[in-house]
Amino acid sequence: MKISYQTSGSCASRIEIEIDNGVIVETTFVDGCAGNTQAVAALVRGMEVSEAVKRLKGIACQGDTSCPDQLARALEQAQTGNIPS
Repeated sequence: MKISYQTSGSCASRIEIEIDNGVIVETTFVDGCAGNTQAVAALVRGMEVSEAVKRLKGIACQGDTSCPDQLARALEQAQTGNIPS
């Protein structure tokens, strides 16, 4: 499954995610701090969606959210079948 998540409140404007059988295959952040978003994407590659949500949810940056938190929110929506667009 491939999803595109429009972020809110973070430097990244969108996150493209590919999930296969509950495992994150690929993540690409559009905009944002390149080094940080590439690192987050590399770290979650091959990780179970539920584990990534557990680790990233609630991380704050310049407000009450961040690029990692936005990724967690997108993954949660994918888990519930409420696919973000």
